[in-house]
Amino acid sequence: MRKTVREIGWAARGACRTSDPELFFPLMPSAEHEARAKEVCAGCPVIKDCRAYALRAGEPEGIWGGLTVEERRSMRFPNGWRRSAAS
Repeated sequence: MRKTVREIGWAARGACRTSDPELFFPLMPSAEHEARAKEVCAGCPVIKDCRAYALRAGEPEGIWGGLTVEERRSMRFPNGWRRSAAS
């Protein structure tokens, strides 16, 4: 069973907890939203826990641990995504 953010104790200590969720999960993402969200993350006491969770869970949306979806994807797949030979 996949844990939700509510089940993760560190999330209650996150700097984002008092921010508008739209900042981290904007309907219309922009460089400004990204920069503002990352600014909040930069001062967060649980940024490492948040980042580790997002990488492990493969979070498909939003800014987590100061990283965008693309940044997390490049960390998870440093050589790019490749199809397996069996595909």
